[in-house]
Amino acid sequence: MDQQALTIVHYFPIGTSIVAITFSTLLFRKYFAHRSPHLFWWAFGVACYGSGTVVESLITLSGNTVLLNKLWYVTGALLGGYPLAQGSVYLTHSKKFADRATAITLPFVIVASILVFLSPVRMEMLQLTRPTGAILGWSWIRLLTPFINLYASFFLIGGAGYSAWKYFRNEHDGHRAAGNALIAVGALMPGIGGSMAKAGYVEVLYVLEFIGLILIWIGDRVCSVSSSLRARSKPART
Repeated sequence: MDQQALTIVHYFPIGTSIVAITFSTLLFRKYFAHRSPHLFWWAFGVACYGSGTVVESLITLSGNTVLLNKLWYVTGALLGGYPLAQGSVYLTHSKKFADRATAITLPFVIVASILVFLSPVRMEMLQLTRPTGAILGWSWIRLLTPFINLYASFFLIGGAGYSAWKYFRNEHDGHRAAGNALIAVGALMPGIGGSMAKAGYVEVLYVLEFIGLILIWIGDRVCSVSSSLRARSKPART
């Protein structure tokens, strides 16, 4: 793709990266202040999200290489939603369950990532300015990603959706219900974009990644507003 073929869509990953850097920085600050495991995983997840879009920017605007393409696959397909899902597991389940889930799933993700970097490459499938998983010579590696993505979808999207329903129906907390609904929808966006990317429309992924992260951030802020309101409404101890 030459410079004249670039459109505003091809610059979306830059905007997503800026949002991700800002958002992850705030989350890491919260983690260091409270030391809650879910905050670490969320901060790490948003950082991975941003790493993927940084790589997308480099590929789209500067040109693709084997290393960049593999980095994109690991940060996007393998780490795009998994750390965020782990944050949800630590928030909504017992620490014992979350630790066990991490012990089972994290080695799987690490091994899959290593295999991506070790895989031979189909150079004829490498596109100049568009990332693709089709370059992997060990094509069976791509069969591992659905397991990771299903796990992430269940705990991140499903967990946020269930929380939204619970807060709306049982606790009558409109802020938390709306916040979790936004997080669920935001987390769904990159998944839809990833499916479009596999079909050859990677530009759709760029747009939906940006929209998805914005919705997740807004959802997090709305939930934080709810927490602040609850704290203020509690009677002061005498």
